[in-house]
Amino acid sequence: MDFNVRKLATDAGIFFSRAVQFTEEKLGQAEKTELDAHFENLLSRADCTKNWTEKIYRQTEVVLQPNPGARIEEFLYEKLDRKVPPRPTNGEILGQFMLEAAKEFGSGTPYGSTLIKVGDCQRRLGGAEREFLQTSSISFLIPLRNFLEGDWRTISRERKLLENRRLDLDACKARVKKAKAAETKAGAVPDFQETRPRNYVLSASASASHFIPLCSAVIKHSLSLILLIIVMLSVLLSCHVFLFVSLSSDQLWNEELDKAEHELRVAQTEFDRQAEVTRLLLEGISSTHVNHLRCLCEFVEAQAMYYSQCHKYMLELQRELGSLLSFRRCPDSLDVNCHPASSPTDPSAFLPLNSPSPLETDALQIEEVQPPASGTRKAKVLYDYDAADSSELSLRADELITVYTVPGMDSDWLIGERGNQKGKVPVTYLELLS
Repeated sequence: MDFNVRKLATDAGIFFSRAVQFTEEKLGQAEKTELDAHFENLLSRADCTKNWTEKIYRQTEVVLQPNPGARIEEFLYEKLDRKVPPRPTNGEILGQFMLEAAKEFGSGTPYGSTLIKVGDCQRRLGGAEREFLQTSSISFLIPLRNFLEGDWRTISRERKLLENRRLDLDACKARVKKAKAAETKAGAVPDFQETRPRNYVLSASASASHFIPLCSAVIKHSLSLILLIIVMLSVLLSCHVFLFVSLSSDQLWNEELDKAEHELRVAQTEFDRQAEVTRLLLEGISSTHVNHLRCLCEFVEAQAMYYSQCHKYMLELQRELGSLLSFRRCPDSLDVNCHPASSPTDPSAFLPLNSPSPLETDALQIEEVQPPASGTRKAKVLYDYDAADSSELSLRADELITVYTVPGMDSDWLIGERGNQKGKVPVTYLELLS
């Protein structure tokens, strides 16, 4: 393992500098570089997209798979990079149970034969549900998860790096500010450069003026003259020493300021580069919305197809149950306690409210219906209508037909005629004309 002590010390220093800058910003003791309004809007939009995408993804998982245990199992298989074993849907399990029960009760009995028909329908419903789950997972869930685990992680990483660059930039600005303040303070205090050397010079001059009367007396003595010269040289040497120290201090502050300004320029360049990278990633959220819109439309189409198939299977089941007349009659031995109208096994209980019962359908033969002598009216078709069976009449919007009613018909239906064609039509699709 390559252990670089110098790099470790440098990283620790950078981390400490960032921590100090962050703490001072929170305490209001340091300035903070603010991002422009457009950049802040991009950040807010990205956060909003992430939060709502995550919520939609989680709730869609719940809708598609309500069993939390099954979701955890699928998650573990995915993390282990293993294929999820096929699992039957609830409809398929129910259909299998009904078929097995029919075998026990006997497929020739009314109850057994009905269990076979309903069980087969439940199995087809379960198969449609399986196909819907697979299509929804591929077209909707996987793109949302790819965004959360791919694009968003990249955006988060670049945003964190941008925040570190900003802290470095603000720390460099603070160092430059402190260096300028220290240089100004050092230049404003002339103690060592001007005041003290001048004081020493003045003091030496004053001392010399006091000893002028004595100079004439001691000038004859060479030893005294030599001492005087030594004192004067000491004073001059002291002045040069203090001047050198002052110049060295100014040079050090200038070097520190230059270094701080260079670090500031480097930090500003790195911050601008990282801000541009992060801005491009955030602007890519718009394309993410377009992609999610397409996935959402595919999810709606899959859902509509699934419910359409379920509706088709249930209509077929209703027709099959309606053909079993034995389910609408009670044995003679049970006439006292039998209530066909409210029996849960009566197929008419499964029919829509606006459709005639099987008894009415059997009793009403469209070919034998004759229009009354009076009471026919013209009607304008409001919407297109496709006939569900041969007893109904298909309609096209804006066409005019002749309608009338016959005794025993449901109030939501009329008999419609168009030329030689005749059949039942729903009242809600018509506008009766006076």
